[in-house]
Amino acid sequence: MSTESEARGARLLVVDDDPDMLRLLSMRLTGAGYQVTAVTSAESALTQLEIEHPQLVLSDVRLPGRDGLQLFDEIRQHHPTLPVILLTAHGTIPDAVEATARGVFGYLTKPYDARELLDKIAQALALAAPAARPAKGAGDENWRSDIVSRSNRMAELLAEARMVAKSDASVLLRGDSGAGKEMLARAIHKASARADKPFVAVNCGAIPEALLESELFGHMKGAFTDAVANHKGLFQQADGGTLLLDEIGDMPPALQVKLLRVLQERAVRPLGGSQSIQVDVRIISATHRDLDAAMEAGQFREDLYYRLNVVTLHLPSLAARREDIPLLANHFLQRLAGKYNKRLSGFAPEALKALATAPWPGNVRQLYNVVEQVCALSTSPLVPLALVQRALRVPTVEVQTYAQAKQRFEREYLVGLLKLTDGNVADAARLADRNRTEFYRLLQKHELTPGSFKADVAQGSGDGVADERQG
Repeated sequence: MSTESEARGARLLVVDDDPDMLRLLSMRLTGAGYQVTAVTSAESALTQLEIEHPQLVLSDVRLPGRDGLQLFDEIRQHHPTLPVILLTAHGTIPDAVEATARGVFGYLTKPYDARELLDKIAQALALAAPAARPAKGAGDENWRSDIVSRSNRMAELLAEARMVAKSDASVLLRGDSGAGKEMLARAIHKASARADKPFVAVNCGAIPEALLESELFGHMKGAFTDAVANHKGLFQQADGGTLLLDEIGDMPPALQVKLLRVLQERAVRPLGGSQSIQVDVRIISATHRDLDAAMEAGQFREDLYYRLNVVTLHLPSLAARREDIPLLANHFLQRLAGKYNKRLSGFAPEALKALATAPWPGNVRQLYNVVEQVCALSTSPLVPLALVQRALRVPTVEVQTYAQAKQRFEREYLVGLLKLTDGNVADAARLADRNRTEFYRLLQKHELTPGSFKADVAQGSGDGVADERQG
C-alpha cells in the first residue's frame, strides 16, 4: 500500500493569501482524499490551530503580516510534531536551505508539480504519524479508548504518545497529580508491540523504602526475617512488557543508585540472591515534581534522570482543557449510574456550567470523585446545580461577558488613576492620555466623583466634581 493511500483522509490546513491559488490547492487536495481547511493569513492559521488539530500545514511563504517562516516558527513552538510544507513563487536556494535548516519538512517553488506536492505531503504524514500496523490485540483506536477528550492539546499529546509507543524509548510523563499519567502510560503500552505482555505499575512514594527494593527487584527465601519464600519483583513480573514507575521523584536516593544499575545492565539481582536475572522491560516513569529542581538540590541523580527522560510528555491540567470537562463529566456519570443503580440522564445546564468553571486543583481524579458523589446522592434523572455545588465545596470561577469585563476594568482603571492623583482630574486625564471632557464623560458613566478621592474630603461627599472643575 502506498504512503499516499495510507494518508488519505488526513486533515490539512492550507494557507495562501491568493484566493485563486487557495481555491486550486483546496480542490486538488480534496480530490486526492484529504480534508482541507483553507485560510488566507498566518493569524487565521494560528487561530484555526486552536479550533482543530490538522495533521499537516501547507503554507505560502509570502503572506500579509507574518510570513510563512514566521508562521512555521510559531507552529514549531506550540506544535513541535506538526509537519509544515512551504510553497513560494519567489524560491531561491538560500531560502530553501534556511527553511530546511529550521525544520520545515518541505519547500516547493511555484509553479509546483502536483505529483511532487502530493508525494511530499504523503511522506510528511507517514513520518509524523507512521501508519504501522497496530500491535496484536490493539485496534486502531482501542489503545486510547479509556482516554476521553476532544481538546487539541490532548490530541497533540496522544499523537506524540502514539509515535513514541512504536519504539522502546524510556518515557517520562510530567503533570499534576490526578491529571491521568497512569492512564496515558497504559495507552502507550497498548499501542506498543508489547501490548500482549504485562503492564505493571508501582507508586514509588507509597511504599516504605525498606519494602520498595524488595517489591522492585524481588527477594530470595531467608533474605530477611519475613522472607518465607522466593518473591519475584515487579521487574520480573513485567518482563517483556512495560513497568510504570509512578512518582519517581519520591524514590529514595539509595534506591536510585540500584535502579540505575538495573537500567544499565538490564538485569536484576533479588535481595539475598547471588545471580542476576536478565529482564526485558520498557520503562515509563511519571512525576508531578520538578525533577530539574530536585537534581539541583541533590535529591535526584542526574545520570538516572537522563536514563529515564529520553522522551518527555506533559499532561495538561484539567483546567487547561476545560472543553473536556462536560465530556468527561457525562462519561463518568453514565459509568457510575450502573454502579449505583441509578437512572441518570445528565446534568442540568447550570450544574454543567458549574463543573466547567470550577478550578479543579485535583484534576481528572477530583472530577471523577465529584461525579461519583452527585451520582450517589442524586434523586432525580437530571443532576441539579445544588448537588454539584455541594460536591465541589469550592467557589466556582466567575465567568463574565466581554461587556461586563470591559466595564469592570474601565471602572477599576479610573478608580486607580483618581487614587494616584488624589482626585485631580487634569492629572488623571493626562495619565490616561485623554482630554478632560472625554475623561469627565467616563467618570459620569461610572458615577465616580473626583472629590471623593481627595485626601481632605470625606468618602461619599457629592461636591467633588464641582470643586475639581473650579480647580
